[in-house]
Amino acid sequence: MGDIYTEKPWVKNYDKHAPPTLKYEEKTFAEKFREIAEKYPDKTAIIYMGSKLTFRDLDVLSNQLAAYLIKIGLKPDEVVGLHMPNIPANYISIIAVQKAGCVSTGLSPLLTPHEMEHQINDSKAKVIMTVDILFAKIAEVAGKTNFSTVIVSEIADYLPGVKRVLGKLLKKIPTAEVRPLAGKTMLRFPDALKDMPKNRVEVKRKMDDTIFLMYTGGTTGPSKGAILTQRSYMSNRLQVLNWLDLVPEEMALSAFPLFHIAGLALGGFSMTNGTTQICVPNPRDAAFLINCIKTYKPTVIVNVPTVFFELMKRPEFKQLDLSNLKWCLSAAAPFPPEYINELESVIGKNKFIELYGMTETSPVTCCNPRYGKKKPASIGMPLADTEFRLIDPETGQPAKPGEPGEITIRGPQLMKGYYKQPEETANALRDGWMFTGDVAKMDEEGYFYIVDRLKDMVIVSGFKVFTRELDDVLIKHPDVDVAASIGIPDPDRPGSERVAAAIVLKPGVDRSDAEKEKITKYLRDTVAPYKVPKTIEFMDQLPTSGVGKVLKRELRKVMAPGVKK
Repeated sequence: MGDIYTEKPWVKNYDKHAPPTLKYEEKTFAEKFREIAEKYPDKTAIIYMGSKLTFRDLDVLSNQLAAYLIKIGLKPDEVVGLHMPNIPANYISIIAVQKAGCVSTGLSPLLTPHEMEHQINDSKAKVIMTVDILFAKIAEVAGKTNFSTVIVSEIADYLPGVKRVLGKLLKKIPTAEVRPLAGKTMLRFPDALKDMPKNRVEVKRKMDDTIFLMYTGGTTGPSKGAILTQRSYMSNRLQVLNWLDLVPEEMALSAFPLFHIAGLALGGFSMTNGTTQICVPNPRDAAFLINCIKTYKPTVIVNVPTVFFELMKRPEFKQLDLSNLKWCLSAAAPFPPEYINELESVIGKNKFIELYGMTETSPVTCCNPRYGKKKPASIGMPLADTEFRLIDPETGQPAKPGEPGEITIRGPQLMKGYYKQPEETANALRDGWMFTGDVAKMDEEGYFYIVDRLKDMVIVSGFKVFTRELDDVLIKHPDVDVAASIGIPDPDRPGSERVAAAIVLKPGVDRSDAEKEKITKYLRDTVAPYKVPKTIEFMDQLPTSGVGKVLKRELRKVMAPGVKK
C-alpha cells in the first residue's frame, strides 16, 4: 500500500550519527551484561545515597541471587515479582532473574490489594522481592496468592556500615516490621545471598524467549501483561542508545521507578551499556534530586514532566551549575511547550528532548533528535527500523498528510502479545502492526504530534488511568446509576491531568458532600490512589450520542472550567 508513511519523510531529518537501519546483535540481556561487566569491572554502575557499587559488584551479587533462585526450584520462564523502589536490591534482582532464565514483572507500590492480587495471580509469580517498608502490602494479599517465597530488602542495605546503623538508629532511614507469612518462605535479602557461590550463573535463553511481563491498564477490565521478549527489549535498547548517542561514559539520573517501563528501560539499557546510574529511591523528593545533581553532575537526566516542574519551582535548582549536562528527556506524559523555554533557560538551549513510547513497544518508538531540530509539542520521529502509519478510524485507510489518525507501529521492539489474552492481542496486533489507540498528526517533515486518545486514557503524573476501567468500578457502587470519568487539566501541575467523574445517582440518593465522600472512600479502597477522581459532579443525566454512547468530549467542556484545587 503506497502512501506518505511508506516514503518515511522523517528519515531525512535524522541526526548524522543515526542511521535509518541498524544491525542487531543476537545477545540476550544476561549475555550483554556479562560482556559489560567483563569490560568495565571497576567502573561504578550505581550510586546509592553516597555508596557505590561497581559492575563487578552487580555481577557477583546477581550471581549469588540467581544461584539462590535456582536452588529454591525456580525454572526458566517462571516469574519473579519486583516490588521495590530504586534501591540496589532492585538492580541486582533484575540482573539475577535474567541470569536464572526467569521473567520479572514490576509490582507498583501504588497498586491496591485487589490490583496486587490480580497481577501476582495472573502472572503466576513464584517469588516476590520487596522492601520492609512495603512488606505490609505483600502480607495483605499473601493468603490469596500462590507465591512461595518473599525476599525482603531494606532501604539501608548496601549503605556503609556506620551510615546504615546510625541512619536506622536516628530514624533518618525508614524501616518497618517484617513478620512470618503462613505457608510462605520469608527471608532477608542479604540472607538469600549468604553462602551462595559467586561464580557465573547464566541459564541459556533464546532471543524470542520472554524477558519481562509488564502490566498495563486495560480499557476493559483488569490490567494485562505485555509479553516483552529478549529480542524486542534488546532491539529497543540498541535503537535508543544509538538515537540518543548514549555512551558508557555518561552518568544518568532518573526518578522513573524500575517497576515502570520507562524506568526499566533506562535502568536495563544503562546496565548493559556501562553507563553509571544514580539511584533515586523516592521520586517525589525534589531536594534529594537537586543534591544528587549538585554532587554527582549527571550528564543525562530523564524524568516525567511533573518532576521537572517540581524542580523548576525551586530556586536552588535554577542556581545549579549544569554546564556538563548534555540533555534532559521527558517521557510518559505531554510536556507543555510553553514551559520548554523556562526549563532550557536552566539546562541549556536545545537540551530538552521529548519522546513517545508505550509498555507494548519495549517502550520507545518515536523521539525528537538528539542534536537536530526539536519541535515543541512534538513526540519527534520514528526511531531506526520503526514504521509509523496513521490510520483514519472511520475509513481504515491511511490518514492524509496533516490529518489525524490512529498511530500504528511496526518494528522489532513490538511485544509478543498480551499474556493469556488472545482477543486483546488480536485487537492490538494486526498483520504485524501495533494499533496504539493514540491519535496523532504528522507534519511535512515527518514529525508527529499527539492530538487525542481513542482509549480515553488520562495521564496523572506519568501514570496512566484508563477511564473505562474506572467507569466499570464506579458503576458497581450501590448508589451509582450511571457514571463516566474523564481527564481535565491539573491547574497545579502543568502538563498533567486530574481524573474527574460525572455521576448520575440512583433515585432517592441525596446529592451531598457526604455522598461524594462515600463514593471517594469506595474508590480509595478499590483502585490505586492516582486513579481516584479529584472532582466528582452529580448530574441529572450524561450527554449521549444518538445511539446512547456517553460523549466524554462534551463532559470535558462542562467539567474542565470547574476544576477544584
